[in-house]
Amino acid sequence: MKRNFIIITFCLVFLYAAYAAVEFLIPLPEGTKTKEVLIPKGATFRQAVEILAKENLIRDKNLFIFISRLTGLHRKIRAGYYSITGAMNPLSVLMLLKNGQIIEYDITIAEGDSLLEIGEKLAETNIVDREGFEELSRNRSFLRAYSIDAPSIEGYIFPDTYKLPKGIEPENALGMMINSMREKYSDKFKGRAAELGFSEREVLTLASIIEKEAIINSERPLISAVYHNRLKKRMQLQADPTAIYGVKKSGERITMKDLKRKTPYNTYIIKGLPPGPIASPGIQSITAALYPADVPYIYFVSNNDGTHQFSVTEEEHFKAVAAYREKRHKEKQMEQEMEKQKEIEDKNNKKNGAKDNGHS
Repeated sequence: MKRNFIIITFCLVFLYAAYAAVEFLIPLPEGTKTKEVLIPKGATFRQAVEILAKENLIRDKNLFIFISRLTGLHRKIRAGYYSITGAMNPLSVLMLLKNGQIIEYDITIAEGDSLLEIGEKLAETNIVDREGFEELSRNRSFLRAYSIDAPSIEGYIFPDTYKLPKGIEPENALGMMINSMREKYSDKFKGRAAELGFSEREVLTLASIIEKEAIINSERPLISAVYHNRLKKRMQLQADPTAIYGVKKSGERITMKDLKRKTPYNTYIIKGLPPGPIASPGIQSITAALYPADVPYIYFVSNNDGTHQFSVTEEEHFKAVAAYREKRHKEKQMEQEMEKQKEIEDKNNKKNGAKDNGHS
């Protein structure tokens, strides 16, 4: 009798194990379709199972719950959108939930990106539209919540690659980026800013100008020194990127008209620093803003190769500017000559091609 009971028990366990294997290993009846399933924030595990069952992604709820308890999944589940295909089986769904593999977007904020570029990147993933982003980035309550003493969050978003879950609230997405900047802005930086008599806003503003001006890292402290020296002498900063902030996209040609345009940010018009940053500075530009090189430079001009010519006197600067213009003129002449040569070569090639066709 006892032996029969053991055999029956073994058979039942075997049958249940076989049933569980079939249920968990056979693909879902959805074909090749892909479904996005939202597990809302605060949902319990049982509520998540109900959602999956309604979407026909689980065949046996009780079995799914039982296996989930064995794996410890029932204790917590990550909220968000899950992408589930018909080729998956319930075991794959279980592992998807266990690993919290929700749909996430990689958003890369580059050093020197302004709110214009950042807003476009967030709009591409439908996290927030451009109008909503513009409004939120200047919202006074939002700025106060993060202790930002500036016209907007410009410059307070740290350049990095962020994984943003689909459906994340725009406030939370931007908050994550602002918190990243605050983490990088260390106590050492705060202490150094206090020594210089700079606020956080002033440090980030100067760093953002350095970010837009510098191409080679070794020149960042030199460019910083120029602006520090000008501030000490109460000279206008005359930083070209400030003249087009909010007017043109970064990289567009800066004209004399731009330099004369009256805006709150144009340092050819205003004295001192602008009211806030003009872009997102990287850690090297922030460091340069706080630790300028010990040099007497007051001026610098591009060498048109990524480097700059630095000068102490106005006379030296004018010579450097003249040399730059002469170099640009020669480069333009060379470009024009190369274009003419290419046109001649293209014409000759066409003629030769026509002759070849005539002989064929």
